[in-house]
Amino acid sequence: MTTELGPREKKRLWFELGLVAALSLGQSAIYAIVRLADIATRGPISEAQAKLNTSLSPRPGFDLIYQLLDIGFTLVPVLLALYLLTGDHAQPRLSTRLGVDGHRARDLGHGTLIFLLIGIGTLGVYAGGRALGITAEVQPANLGDHWWTLPVLVLAAAKNGILEEVLIFGFGAQRLRQLRYGPWTIIIGLALFRASYHLYQGIGPFLGNVAMGLIFGWYYLRKGRLMPLVWAHFIIDAVGFLTPGVLSLVDLG
Repeated sequence: MTTELGPREKKRLWFELGLVAALSLGQSAIYAIVRLADIATRGPISEAQAKLNTSLSPRPGFDLIYQLLDIGFTLVPVLLALYLLTGDHAQPRLSTRLGVDGHRARDLGHGTLIFLLIGIGTLGVYAGGRALGITAEVQPANLGDHWWTLPVLVLAAAKNGILEEVLIFGFGAQRLRQLRYGPWTIIIGLALFRASYHLYQGIGPFLGNVAMGLIFGWYYLRKGRLMPLVWAHFIIDAVGFLTPGVLSLVDLG
């Protein structure tokens, strides 16, 4: 038997959702929407470029410091979200709620299978979007050739997997369930949210991330395991960052 939430409790949960979003992915979504409007009103989307992992200083030593600082501070909202979740009373242990306790080998195996499913589809969506002129040219690695480039790209991939999956499912889905939303409302809503902060890459990646979000959301609400999604996201980004030539091979734009 579930206890009905009072207006004050609902307001608190919505405030926490809004606060975490404004500090992280929600902020990115607003910028992505503005960026899409900017590039769409300047010319064909297919002629635009979406550069990821860009250099932050012409001096390699300082560039490395800036990259590490950026990765570290980007993960602060994750700590905030986890801290807010620890304040929930009469709830199971946080690691149990998030699905990060035990089953490490199985989680990695499931994450790899999800990567194989999503990764092939992602290339297809990108190629189709470029051919239709609704996707920008994505350049995933722009750090130059330094001894630290590969480790930083791996850290960036790990950062993306942790940030997005913990905030979307570990925090967002948890709060929406507390607010008594149904499974498919949560899955579809969070899939659209995930896709919104990828709009700077064009319409193709938006649709691709909707599909990815639906698969991820279905898996999480069915299995209750967060780590396979973190692993899958990490592998997808690591492969994309470390083998940027894959996108050029399927780029028909």
